[in-house]
Amino acid sequence: MVIDEFLDYLRYERAYSEHTVTAYECDLHQFEEFVKICQEGEFDLVLTDADIIRNWIVCLMDARSAPASVNRKLSSLKSFFKYLVKQKIVSVNPVRLVTGPKMKKPLPYFVREKELGGLLDGDGFDDDFEGVRDRLIMELLYETGMRRSELVGIRNRDVDYEAMVIKVTGKRNKQRLIPFATRLKESLTAYTALRNREIGGGTSEWLLLKKNGEPVSVQTVYGVVKKRLGDIPTLAKRSPHILRHSFATSMLNNGAKLNAVKELLGHSSLTSTAIYTHTSFAELKKVYHAHPRAKKKR
Repeated sequence: MVIDEFLDYLRYERAYSEHTVTAYECDLHQFEEFVKICQEGEFDLVLTDADIIRNWIVCLMDARSAPASVNRKLSSLKSFFKYLVKQKIVSVNPVRLVTGPKMKKPLPYFVREKELGGLLDGDGFDDDFEGVRDRLIMELLYETGMRRSELVGIRNRDVDYEAMVIKVTGKRNKQRLIPFATRLKESLTAYTALRNREIGGGTSEWLLLKKNGEPVSVQTVYGVVKKRLGDIPTLAKRSPHILRHSFATSMLNNGAKLNAVKELLGHSSLTSTAIYTHTSFAELKKVYHAHPRAKKKR
């Protein structure tokens, strides 16, 4: 059976996990049953065209399958037909002409400026090495918008205190310079002095260290952020990326141009940055309701 051969290909040649292979198996057998209904009991892949695939999608949507679930099944089908073309079982891939249902992109979560300001400027951080470091981690993520992976990759030489810029290495090893302000410069200076004095961090090339002198990991950063954002009870999600979202939203709410925010975030496309305009507009709508005419009932 060609489906079983494809599953073996995924399992042994592509080294897919058994969980993933099982998902493919479920999707493809579901599609097989639908095709048999259309072809009066047959499962002829040569005669399976884009119209049959579209009808399957319609049936899935009518059965109230979520768009994300339908698109995942369609992805399984695309991989399957690519395999069939490669094996010369079919000459064309009918799935290439089919698009799945559109999915609504959820607006990114962010922390309000007032709440983050209270957290970063408050007395919730200890004055010891880890307390100072953890505050700096939060400040770097929020005040520069860098990714967690970019943060842990900062070396001492990447921080230019005179020019007040940090060099980070983003996706696909693309480097960019992010400016920082005087307050963050003071935090960086205070942290490095404490680090060098207490754990001899001057001998390490990495900026952010653990107490044992090893560089912090992405897991360490995640734990720090999750713990600190836990002090904001109204926040639904608590991750380093929330601070990146908060940076972009704060910048746009305070008049920054979209193209400038795109460069600071290291996005390759303006489309990725544009989602924050929706967040900003939602925030502006909430602010507008403070207007006395907006409060007045008809």
